[in-house]
Amino acid sequence: MNPTDTVGETRTAAGPVGPGDPAADPEGPGDLAAEMHTPEFRRDPYPLYARMRRECPVHRSPQGIWYLTRYADVEAALGDLRLSNDRDRVTRALGALGGNPKELSRLTSRLGRVMTNTDPPDHARLRKLVNKAFTARRVEALRERVQAIVDGLLDRAVAAGPAMDLIEAVASPLPLSVVCELFGIPPEDRSRVKTWFRRLGSLTQDIVQAEAAIDEFEEYLSRLIRQRRADPGEDLISALVTAQARGDQLTDAELLSTCFVLVTAGDETTTHLIGNGTLALLRHPDQLARLRDEPSLIRTAVDELVRYDTPTQAIIRVAAEDVPIGGETLREGELVFLSLGSTNRDPERFDDPDRLDLSRPGNRHLSFGNGPHFCLGGPLAKLQAELAIGTLVRRLPQLRLADGAVLEWRPNPLQRRLSALTLTY
Repeated sequence: MNPTDTVGETRTAAGPVGPGDPAADPEGPGDLAAEMHTPEFRRDPYPLYARMRRECPVHRSPQGIWYLTRYADVEAALGDLRLSNDRDRVTRALGALGGNPKELSRLTSRLGRVMTNTDPPDHARLRKLVNKAFTARRVEALRERVQAIVDGLLDRAVAAGPAMDLIEAVASPLPLSVVCELFGIPPEDRSRVKTWFRRLGSLTQDIVQAEAAIDEFEEYLSRLIRQRRADPGEDLISALVTAQARGDQLTDAELLSTCFVLVTAGDETTTHLIGNGTLALLRHPDQLARLRDEPSLIRTAVDELVRYDTPTQAIIRVAAEDVPIGGETLREGELVFLSLGSTNRDPERFDDPDRLDLSRPGNRHLSFGNGPHFCLGGPLAKLQAELAIGTLVRRLPQLRLADGAVLEWRPNPLQRRLSALTLTY
């Protein structure tokens, strides 16, 4: 859980204020970034991205926020340590834009210093420890169990009737079940964990409720950590506890914060990778038929689906010093939006980028970032999407959007996430 994930809906006493929001910026309607808060952008952001790449690929809004939309610029920015992810710098930058500094500081302090809100050297130290727990071998060893969870969820959904909301029935419970398995959270506790996750999702609407959920979840994780110290198992909490016992410079507070962020971080992203990917296939029946005929394409298909309509549309950095990029200079303390959604449709990097091609060669998308902050859980998210989407295509040959289904996208320019996806089969 990174507080910057909610910058597009940061709250002040006056209401929601986000980057390029006309309510916060009197010149907003004349600013391309302001269009990120329109219904048209919510339905389809890609035409605006194309326009920004053509007209102002390194764009500074009247509020003073930079937007990078070209692949080359974003790729360079992701590896540039002068663009900081440090929680204190981010808090100050958000406060300067009209966010409530007191609330933002409270929130970032509650979440602690973890990989997702630190810079080197702390980031490298914490990441090295967690890398040991998220090896490719450990992720691949989950394949059989993830498949069993997918099959069980789909069995229940199909038995319940001729239609289902894919988000509620499969895409949302799957990553929760997987992460609980990975961290050794017993089945009888998972309904409580789900409740805490949902409360955390109300971060921008009710910070008090979100903080209460953080308190309750941290207290629960603290008990699990104490149990694993006394009786370690094969789960990730045990692996981190063992690393700490070996003297690997992980403080008690960092251990707790690391467990917290690892349990919560991949939930929404994985859910909406499955949702967005399934919708893209249904909108491209030729590619859906191709995957049905060639199920071995599923791994490259998932990379193409996450490129085509990535759940994480942008990530945020703050300039720690003046940074020249794309012919402009980002000044120290300024907020920078790195538009992953735009880079993944950049014709300078991808041939015919608006076409869905499940066998696309050389698909070096940036959906999981790049450089030192490359998403640690990316392989696990792709494994879950591979098995969920592959199973849907294999088991439900008549899968289609339900008649009259309305697609509602959440109003956050950093994310592209459906509220529901109603299907018949």
